[in-house]
This record gives sequence, C-alpha cells and structure tokens, in this order.
Amino acid sequence: MATLRALFFDIDDTLYSTSQFASLARDRAVSAMVEQGLQMPARIVRRELEEVISEFTSNYPAHFDKLLSRLPREAWARTNRALLIAAGVMAYHATKAELRPFPDVIPVLRALSAQTDLVLGVITHGLEIKQAEKLLLLKVVPYLHPAAIFISDQVGISKPNPKLYQRACHAFGLDPREAMYVGDNLAHDIDPTNALGMVSVLVEREGCRVRPGQTEPRYRVASLLELVPILAKDFELAVDVRDAPATP
Repeated sequence: MATLRALFFDIDDTLYSTSQFASLARDRAVSAMVEQGLQMPARIVRRELEEVISEFTSNYPAHFDKLLSRLPREAWARTNRALLIAAGVMAYHATKAELRPFPDVIPVLRALSAQTDLVLGVITHGLEIKQAEKLLLLKVVPYLHPAAIFISDQVGISKPNPKLYQRACHAFGLDPREAMYVGDNLAHDIDPTNALGMVSVLVEREGCRVRPGQTEPRYRVASLLELVPILAKDFELAVDVRDAPATP
C-alpha cells in the first residue's frame, strides 16, 4: 500500500471558479467606467479589455490605463481619465468580496485537516500577494499548514517547472511519491508532477476548460469529494466528510 504524507492543491479553477469570477469582475469594472462617463458601449469596451488582458496577461498591473490608451480620446474626453481608471479598479476589487470556493472545497479540507495527519498545502502560479489574497478570501487558510503555501512569485520558480513542486516536497522531507497534487491544468499541474513521480490528480470542474498536456494524470475527478474513496482505497486514509467538525 502506497504511503501518502502530503496533499497539495492548485488554487485557480481548482478551489474556485477563476473564469466565472474574472468575467463578473470585468463586467462590473466596465459598467462602472461607463457610469463614470466613458462614452462608448459597454460591450465594445469589454471586448477591448479582453484583448488587453490577452496581450499583457492577467497579472499586468495597469489594465485600465492600457484600455483607455487604446480607445478614441473623445470617448473619455468629458471626464477625468484618472476617475475612469479608479472606477474600474474599485469595481473590480469590490467583486472580490463575493469570491467563494467550490461547494466541495471546505468540507473536504475540513475533514482532511481533522481526520488525517496529511500536510495540506497549496502550490500555485501567480503574484505573491494576489494569490495570498485569494486564499484569505476563500477562507481555506485555517486548514492549510502555514509552511505549505508555495506561490511561484514568492518562490522564484514558475509553473510548469518541476522545481516548484520539488521545492514543496523538499521543505517537508518528502519523497515526491508521498505527495499528491490536485490541479486543473494538464501542462502546468500534471506534466511536472508526473515528472517527479508525485501522485497527480486532474480535477475537471464543470464549465472549466482543461488545457492539453503531454501526460495523463494518475487520477481524474470532477470534485474534491471524489478524492475520499481514492484516499481510502489506495492509501488507507479513511475520511468521513459528514463527520468533520466546523473548525479545524
């Protein structure tokens, strides 16, 4: 029987719906800019914003500045440019208050934390504070080992470099075969963990697009709840989600 000592998770589209949140936040940002005086149809501004994000990545710090520079000057000449940018930024960040994990996330983390000795952690790609903020908003931090949060920007190693995952294993003295990783991206989450020999799990959330990769995961699940029978059968870790206490 294989030994499992740690279970690490991705964040985006694994613990919460990144695409759903991003779409809502961007819609509200554009609406706020139009309400503030931007003289263009919201649907056109929204389309242009998507191009900006596609070209400069989601971590670019000045999306709305770049957006206005691409629009005709007469579209924002009747108001102060800074007010439009501030309106977009404020509306976007206000939406973060509505960030919620998928329904299965807290029950499973709560049960794993209370009923097993597994090290529970996160290995995620993104900006340090941005990813940390997501963990706080999702209210998953109480269930994670405080030293088991590995953010690419903080570590200095990006996905899909296997060294990022290796760093997490090394931090806890783990043979990679003793660590499970759950993510939604074949190329970024599954290929590098397979390369190290970690137990790879692809979570295929409804409505979330799975990007292609070079290798297959050890397991495929549609929900974190499907980890429960896997842990019991293949790793002798019995977990009852129903009996998990309300706090870790």
